[in-house]
Amino acid sequence: MSNYATAVSLAPRELAAWRGFLRAHTAITRELDAELIAEHGLALSSYEVLLFLADAPAGRMRMSELAERVLISRSGLTRLADRLARDGLIERRPCSEDARGWFATLTPEGRELFERARRTHLDGVRRLFVRPFSDDELVSLAACFERLAA
Repeated sequence: MSNYATAVSLAPRELAAWRGFLRAHTAITRELDAELIAEHGLALSSYEVLLFLADAPAGRMRMSELAERVLISRSGLTRLADRLARDGLIERRPCSEDARGWFATLTPEGRELFERARRTHLDGVRRLFVRPFSDDELVSLAACFERLAA
């Protein structure tokens, strides 16, 4: 194999690991999304926004900070936040310290839906991701993912 071919391709074990990761991520997130929609009418991306807000002090975050944490684009977050606000799950309010900034705040209805959906989501995570592995394997996976995130 030429140096160019080596530089633009992955070894079989590398490719198998990468594709396996992508397939597992896709399959698990699809199933989690389908379960949340079926049980609560809430997509996984909406659940993720409610999760960050539920964990934030006073259930409130700046939209810019929320955009850095969620797994969707800024414009996607804006559209999603508009939908969540229309559904009464969050409120969007201007930031008094920054005329261009906005806060997203979890409403009581949003917190109630989130708490119900959390049980469904965590049950799915345990079934689809946690249970297939031993405790030692989970420790190894966590260490590998931390290394990737660094």
